[in-house]
Amino acid sequence: MDYQEQYSANHIMPNFVFSLEEVQERMTILQRFIKEHMILGEDYGEIPGISKPTLLKSGAEKLCDVYGFAKKVDIVHRVEDWDKGFFHYEAKVTLINKTTDLLEAEGVGACNSMEKKYRYQDPYTLVNTVLKMAKKRAFIDAVLSATRSSGIFTQDIEDLDIVKEENSFTRLSTDKQRKYIYTLSKEKQMTEQDLKEFCQQVIGEDKPSKDWTTEEASKIIQALYQYSQQEPQMTTH
Repeated sequence: MDYQEQYSANHIMPNFVFSLEEVQERMTILQRFIKEHMILGEDYGEIPGISKPTLLKSGAEKLCDVYGFAKKVDIVHRVEDWDKGFFHYEAKVTLINKTTDLLEAEGVGACNSMEKKYRYQDPYTLVNTVLKMAKKRAFIDAVLSATRSSGIFTQDIEDLDIVKEENSFTRLSTDKQRKYIYTLSKEKQMTEQDLKEFCQQVIGEDKPSKDWTTEEASKIIQALYQYSQQEPQMTTH
């Protein structure tokens, strides 16, 4: 390779900004900070079967502080249909280095009231919740990018809703539970509408049987069983 070819190649191929030693040192410091200053269940969470822990909002805020980032939040798109009860928000979070005033990273996030965990709730009480979730998703996305920590954390199960909000792993009802519920309902000569209203009354919300949790299905079975044991009232003439 002559000088001209070597010169051209050097200007085409990007060069490392940091040495390998500096990269390793930065990663070691980050991992040490996570180990010594971040709390499992508060700053990040783990679920069996998921290879990487999930970064929670509290942990993202700690990383944002230690790296010296200031955040700017923008709602870039919104849909607020008050007639149909549908709400959708898209947020963008920009992280600025407080020392240099340079943009470090941008993150995007979206949330809407038809997501599974919101779908069967009163949408008009969830407007602020959905908006905040969109902001939070964008914030965590930005922090993962700015701190280069996506190799350590994931956002796929952001905020560990099933762990942090319910403090337990939510398991869906089994086929056996649902079949038994339908068997009991037939014994009581319930129509589909009767069963639907009965289940809604027992678990406090209206949702398809496939979305019942094991706990909810157990409550329905117990309620049906007790109801089926009631003796019909005898009328006297």
